[in-house]
Amino acid sequence: MKFERLPFATIDHLRPITQGHQEVIFCPGKTVGQVVAIAERLEAAGGGGSFLATRADAAQAQALVDRFPRVEINELGRTAYLPPDPEPAPTGRGTVLICTAGTSDLAVAEEAAVSARALKNRVERLTDVGVAGIHRLLTQTDVLRAASVIIVVAGMEGALPSVVGGLVKVPVIAVPTSVGYGASFGGLAALLAMLNSCASGVTVVNIDNGFGAAAAASRINHS
Repeated sequence: MKFERLPFATIDHLRPITQGHQEVIFCPGKTVGQVVAIAERLEAAGGGGSFLATRADAAQAQALVDRFPRVEINELGRTAYLPPDPEPAPTGRGTVLICTAGTSDLAVAEEAAVSARALKNRVERLTDVGVAGIHRLLTQTDVLRAASVIIVVAGMEGALPSVVGGLVKVPVIAVPTSVGYGASFGGLAALLAMLNSCASGVTVVNIDNGFGAAAAASRINHS
């Protein structure tokens, strides 16, 4: 079956072939019933029964728990992940490291971490190592250099990806967050700073886009 048509969605079962993973449910704008119905179709179609939903609100998450008792809810990252049973070992060639500038960036970082795991990567976290106390980062150079891909999540002035990019030879994916005071313009200041990074090898995804960073990191880690 290539496509499955519902009154409100056309589910694409070719995604594992075209994208390397099944379709992911983006929950905002969908009703609780729509989210559950899509999850049911993905769970039935996937080997071992699996799905990933991002940006789930409390009602959507609870409905998924009620329908799928095995589902793992990450309240901070607003994800709902039903792992395959049994869950296979990661297939990426190395580790995807999620590095956060501050605790306030953790919601986006957790979305990236859960998504990277769902995309069959080994994931590690390095939290609260922003440039306001850069010595915290400089004690972790061995961890940084052991990773295959690094996702750097930062708000405010968005300087951390440039610093990390100057310390490692692996790809760095920068995620600007909407964390900051008024002149951060909801993450625009961090986005522009990251786009203008003087460290080579740094690429940038959209504001608060933890899933997008994980998808890019997974492709690199599986290449």
